[in-house]
Amino acid sequence: MSIKATPTPAKALLDPSNHALVLIDFQSQMAFATKSIAPELLRNNAALISNGAAGFKVPTILTTVAEKSFSGPMFSEITDAYDGQAMLDRTSMNSWEDAGVIDEVNRIGKDRLVFAGLWTSVCIVGPVLSAIEQGFETYVITDASGDISEEAHERAVERMVQAGAKPITSLQYLLELQRDWARAETYGLTTGIAAKWGGAYGLGIIYAKSMFGASEGGH
Repeated sequence: MSIKATPTPAKALLDPSNHALVLIDFQSQMAFATKSIAPELLRNNAALISNGAAGFKVPTILTTVAEKSFSGPMFSEITDAYDGQAMLDRTSMNSWEDAGVIDEVNRIGKDRLVFAGLWTSVCIVGPVLSAIEQGFETYVITDASGDISEEAHERAVERMVQAGAKPITSLQYLLELQRDWARAETYGLTTGIAAKWGGAYGLGIIYAKSMFGASEGGH
């Protein structure tokens, strides 16, 4: 018997209602030693995913480590997107060991979690492996995370993937939330974010709209 295709998306794809985003330790002290990605690209990608998730109303946890005493405030690119949302400050390197963070995970109630932050080998590996062990499905936005070296970042990603985590990128995350250009209610949001933080793709959007009023999906 032949398999019949249907025009339905894979359950493994992300949409605004089927996951929560966890942003961990995007702080100046952690960024100073991050060498696996240029700081301006890291900040750009943090802005892209934050504004995308906030615009699509994805429930998001923002957590810092020793904000007042050592590591400094979270990137303004993130806090501006979540104006007024409280930071969950911790002492633990593994945010999954912090009762306040876990209370928020349980309050949100999503069994699919998307992670990004600094450093990949400590602040991301810890909660990702812990969440997987407890039955959660995990994704890691690898180009919105960074570490003290390319080696440290790549080995951390490899370790998480071997444990079952799914690696994705920042622009992929945004476009997966939109997924269909016919979704007019979020079309302007998605193309606006991409135009500002989407690199060369964003430049293409600006050019096409400016020069001949082009738009995906006929908008």
